[in-house]
Amino acid sequence: MSTGSTDNASPIRLTVLISGSGSNLQALIDQCGQPALPDASIIRVISNRKDAFGLKRAETAHIPTAYHNLVKYKKQYPDTNVPPTFEMARSEYDKDLAAMVLADKPDIVVCAGWMHILMPTFLDPLSQAGVPVINLHPALPGRYNGAHAIERAYNDFTQGKTDHTGIMIHYVISEVDMGQPITTRRIDMKKDESLDQLEQRVHENEWELIVLGTKMAIDDLQAKRRSGGQP
Repeated sequence: MSTGSTDNASPIRLTVLISGSGSNLQALIDQCGQPALPDASIIRVISNRKDAFGLKRAETAHIPTAYHNLVKYKKQYPDTNVPPTFEMARSEYDKDLAAMVLADKPDIVVCAGWMHILMPTFLDPLSQAGVPVINLHPALPGRYNGAHAIERAYNDFTQGKTDHTGIMIHYVISEVDMGQPITTRRIDMKKDESLDQLEQRVHENEWELIVLGTKMAIDDLQAKRRSGGQP
C-alpha cells in the first residue's frame, strides 16, 4: 500500500467536516482502505451541528468525532450591527477549529456538506501547516456559488436559462466556492423532473465524485511530497 508520508510509513490522514446527514461522509467511510481510496484513513469527523446524523455514521464506523459549537462564540462576541454579522465570533470560532483540526495532525481536510464559510483564521493556519482543504459543491465552477445551488439551478432550468448543472470538488480559499477545481461532473437536466428528483440525482453523483476528488487530492499531495514541494 502506498502512503502519504515521505517514507511511505502510513496512510493519508483525513479530517472530515460535516453539518448534516453525512451521506458524502459515508461514501468516504465505505471506500477508505478500498481500491478507490487505498491510501486514506479518516482520523476524525467534526460537525458544527450537534444533531448531525453524520456523527452517528462516524461513531458506527468507530471514527472519533467532535462537535464545535458556534453559538457560544456569538454569546462571547456579541454583534451590535443591524443585521449582525458576528464576524468576530466567526473569526474566533474558526481559529479554534483550526487548532482542533491541527492537533490531530491530518494530511487533508475534506468538507463534506460543511455548511459554514471558512475564514482566514482557519485557512491560514492550515495552509501554513501544509494541510490542503477541499470541498464538495453541487455546481460547476463559477456557477451558483454559495447556498441552495441545486435549487437555483433548477429554477433557472424551469425558466429556460440553462439545461444542465453539475458538481465540483475544489480546493478551499477565502472566496466562497472559488478555489481551484480538482474534478467536475456535468449533470444534464431532465424534462418533467421535480426538484427532489434532481437533488437525488445530484447527491448520487456526489457520492462518487467526493471519493474521486479526494483520491486526486491525495495523489497530488503525495506527488508534491515526493518532489520535495509543498501542498
